[in-house]
Amino acid sequence: MECCESRLLTSRRALLIGGASFAAWAYMPKFARAADGRDPRMITVILRGALDGLATVAPVGDPDYAPLHGAIALTRDGAHAAPMLDSFFALHPSMPEFARMFGNKQAAVVHAVSTPYRDRSHFDGQDVLESGFAGPGRVQSGWLNRALQALPQGERVTGALAVGPTTPLVLRGPALTVGWEPVALPQAADDTAARLIELYRHRDPALATSLQEGIALDRQAQGDAMNRDDMKPKPGSGAPARMRQVARGAAKLMAADDGPRIAALAFDGWDTHANEGGPVGRLAGLLSGLDGALSEFESGLGPHWRDAVIVVATEFGRTARINGTEGTDHGTGTIALLAGGAVKGGRVITNWPSLKASSLYEGRDLAPTIDLRTVIKGVLADHLGLGERVLADAVFPDSAMAKPMKGLIA
Repeated sequence: MECCESRLLTSRRALLIGGASFAAWAYMPKFARAADGRDPRMITVILRGALDGLATVAPVGDPDYAPLHGAIALTRDGAHAAPMLDSFFALHPSMPEFARMFGNKQAAVVHAVSTPYRDRSHFDGQDVLESGFAGPGRVQSGWLNRALQALPQGERVTGALAVGPTTPLVLRGPALTVGWEPVALPQAADDTAARLIELYRHRDPALATSLQEGIALDRQAQGDAMNRDDMKPKPGSGAPARMRQVARGAAKLMAADDGPRIAALAFDGWDTHANEGGPVGRLAGLLSGLDGALSEFESGLGPHWRDAVIVVATEFGRTARINGTEGTDHGTGTIALLAGGAVKGGRVITNWPSLKASSLYEGRDLAPTIDLRTVIKGVLADHLGLGERVLADAVFPDSAMAKPMKGLIA
């Protein structure tokens, strides 16, 4: 009994922390049902390590792209041809689900985008990306948490789902968040869980309540897969399977009528200094995982997908020219991805700076021409109804010059 008790408590560590708070959603204001029946969801996905935007959405129409990206450059034809998004940009072949969403006008790309950060430290770059401040070092709260605080009381959800072992910085702050992390250890049998709950009900009622709520939360996240093995990454499957698993559970929680409408999660491992690979290889595997995660959100949200927006962002881009180990080093300009039924998609949005040597930022990077804050502000304004003043002063402080991008929401 002692062994089983220890294993169950270990496997539920995140749920014991967040279980009681999850129950509070029943008493929190929800998004008002508008006349058109909208019930918006917003998911922020942070790619930590700096995504190579030129490898993900490749400007194959730019004559300088192939020479710069060399052996890892995507091509329009061949065994691993990259599907064309338009006459100029091609999508990495490891993202067929995103390509389908793009074709259905439920996904868009913003290219040559960057935060205001212009140096090359992951720590500082992620700080700026998630805090919403123009510079690093002010990490007391994240822009998404401040956006939650700004939502009208009685009409908007004031709590959010933080997915992972720790709350991403973007969601830290005074507004209520609830944490959930997929269980990696084997599930305890139902009768074992019931015995433990009964045991703690006599010894520690508060712990018993948290354990019971945590188990309920985990069951809701895993749904019908509770007694199957397909929720668990297979041996050797690594990051791609884990991304799908995380998205699948989060989507089930967000699809519930009494569940969260806003969530944030982070995927690590995008620092491709060596052996990045082209159509196949390390980056291809990561992109396949991201693509699968987007698909899991689509299927898991069900009818709520029509009112969903997923924002995928990274701290900065990578160099335009590959290095000696067929990887790319820390850069500047990159991409942001939008997906969801509420996205006005089927477009690559950019003010393309070209990849001529004279146009590269500091002679090495894709020059950023779009402020990422304008993209996020556009989603917050048109999808969640936040005003330009609160976006400029509270959500992204001192950003009045970065106006919300119009026309991102259908």
